[in-house]
Amino acid sequence: MSTNAAHKRWWQIFEVIFGVPFLAGIGLQLVAPVSRPRGLVAFVIVLGGAALVVLGLTFIVLARRELARQGQPTDPGLPTSKLVTTGVFSVSRNPLYLGGMCLLAGIALVFNLLWSLVLLLPAFVACHYLLIAPEERYLAAKFSSEYAQYAASVSRWLGRARG
Repeated sequence: MSTNAAHKRWWQIFEVIFGVPFLAGIGLQLVAPVSRPRGLVAFVIVLGGAALVVLGLTFIVLARRELARQGQPTDPGLPTSKLVTTGVFSVSRNPLYLGGMCLLAGIALVFNLLWSLVLLLPAFVACHYLLIAPEERYLAAKFSSEYAQYAASVSRWLGRARG
């Protein structure tokens, strides 16, 4: 990890913040199983989960391609030299996190890992404080008014600001 980057600790990555709770959820599901409803409701849940997997993968692929096109790292532990605001970053300031969360939630729904789905909620909160907040401070310090304008026009998660 670079000292001139958003994240300075090895564990400040999506894989730890979301992966540990997701795996803990799998363990809980094995120890204390929770079943989803059956029949048509189960079909709808699985279909919704599959849609989330596709949506999540789409966000991840588009974000990684745009970062590569701009010559910027996907690892927040490495310094960035340019603020990326194009492509999927024009509708989400955090498309990699958004995509990863959709992917994991979709997998949890498809494979009946309801504990993993529940544990994604505290991981989402941890993501804000441990991943996104440091990145936002880093980008604001590095790109000042350019980042402020970007943050004012593009939502943290999804959408553009009105007006």
